[in-house]
Amino acid sequence: MFSYIRGRLTEVNGNSVTIETGGIGYAVSVSDNTAYKLPRTGAETLLYLYLQVREDEVGLYGFIDREEKEMFLKLIQITGIGPKAAIGILSGMTPDKLAIAIVTNDVKSISKIKGVGKKTAERMVLELKEKLAAEEIEVFGSGSEPSGLMQDAINALRTLGLTQAEAVKAVEPAMREADTLEDVIRNALRRINS
Repeated sequence: MFSYIRGRLTEVNGNSVTIETGGIGYAVSVSDNTAYKLPRTGAETLLYLYLQVREDEVGLYGFIDREEKEMFLKLIQITGIGPKAAIGILSGMTPDKLAIAIVTNDVKSISKIKGVGKKTAERMVLELKEKLAAEEIEVFGSGSEPSGLMQDAINALRTLGLTQAEAVKAVEPAMREADTLEDVIRNALRRINS
């Protein structure tokens, strides 16, 4: 129903912000990530929105960018994760780091997020790993797709902001030095940062 809101940021109170537009102040729940990136109070801002309507409450959730909103929408499709829990997860880990943790089966890092236990972290990996990888292939794919381990590593690097060409260039030599996804990503990142 709502796509975004543009207006003056009038209040920031933890994970709740108020944005005034057209003489109305809208209370919007946000992650720590979004709250941190907001401009100073009084400045104009834009948040992408998700509206939750239930018989006992209405909630408005805001995101600083589309990437965070997309991850939020994926999270709330998982059994047991509602909008408030998804905001909590995105407060504990940025969307790109969360995507890497999911693609690399890093249940330990995910379960360090406040309110996320090991079972929830495992469910997130189980339900989202293939979706994230498939979407990356669909969006960034080229004529001849690498497969398996190499594609997973490329997808992980893409979520960090690398171009397809940069990711492939870093992953190809890293594949010769490692045989697990975590090691390939680690070696590729070393090459990029050296």
